[in-house]
Amino acid sequence: MMALKAVHVSDVPSLDHVPDVSIATSRVPTKAVEIGRWGSKPPAKFLVIGHRGNGMNLLSSPDPRVTAVKENSVVSFNDAGRFAVDFVEFDVQVTKDNCPIIFHDNFIITEENGNILERRVTDLYLEEFLCYGPQKETGKVGKSLLRKLKDGKILSWDVQNDSPVCTLEEAFQEVDSHLGFNIELKFDDNIIYQEEELTHVLQVILQVVFKNAGDRPIIFSSFQPDAIQLIRKLQNGYPVYFLTNGGTEIYTDVRRNSLDEAIKLCLSSGLQGIVSQSRAIFKNPTAIPKIKESNLILLTYGQLNNVSEAVYLQHLMGVNGVIVDLVEEITEAVSDFMNENGEGIEESRPKFSQRELAFLLKLIPELA
Repeated sequence: MMALKAVHVSDVPSLDHVPDVSIATSRVPTKAVEIGRWGSKPPAKFLVIGHRGNGMNLLSSPDPRVTAVKENSVVSFNDAGRFAVDFVEFDVQVTKDNCPIIFHDNFIITEENGNILERRVTDLYLEEFLCYGPQKETGKVGKSLLRKLKDGKILSWDVQNDSPVCTLEEAFQEVDSHLGFNIELKFDDNIIYQEEELTHVLQVILQVVFKNAGDRPIIFSSFQPDAIQLIRKLQNGYPVYFLTNGGTEIYTDVRRNSLDEAIKLCLSSGLQGIVSQSRAIFKNPTAIPKIKESNLILLTYGQLNNVSEAVYLQHLMGVNGVIVDLVEEITEAVSDFMNENGEGIEESRPKFSQRELAFLLKLIPELA
């Protein structure tokens, strides 16, 4: 029996004013409910979701896998789709002229004449946003694209397979229609948003989704509690999940500070599930039965999801799926412990070596 291939800690990325538009829920594609919304019934299989496509870019890492292809690009989404992923996850913001675009960072950075220029993404017009990075038009040169790391260091955004930035509509049009979209509604943690502003942004995004989704499976998610409640009110055809660090980081909004608060928010707002930092699940495993008893789906994200043994343990604990960076490795590992019907079978469970068991036993207590 072949054991799961371990991905050791050293290999793991260290992981994140316009006219009013009325949205009628009747415009949601009729198959959206049966495809995308599980309600109290969990998905039939353990889900694997590609983080920002085929994985986020970690520019300071020596691991070539995390700089293989530009994150949050059409190329990255289709690259992930070559493997057994159910969804790709990506971040959506809205430009100043009301176009939903796919980009993670709150600020976009370039260098001109030796000067570093930084602009808020949502302050850009679409034409300005599309000028950054590689260009679709032959012979046209875009602005250089840099990225600021958490420690403040700014690096050139160099990847092996670079690709233009893209809009949400382009993703719908150019990515395999069988690949589900986990659309993260991206907002700045340092800004207090008014309901009118949030509603407008969400309506603009929903217009593009309703126009282009067809039968594609869709999940909405966000760390922003007010936005996640509003997207649920604005439509009821696609499932809505609350993203939470589960207490691994503390915020002024208490709704973001624990799994218990996440459960309360989901139940009070009619949400379908929670996407938790995986470390929070390992630190507080008793939250899982509470989530299940509340008829909520549980997905996780974080660097531990790039460790096949940690993914397997989550499967045993009752987690419904994982968002991962190392798409090829984790989809292969999951297929090793799942049968064709998506159910774990005793014969296919991995046999951990003593070294792997020692790794797991040492790793998980250190999370506390």
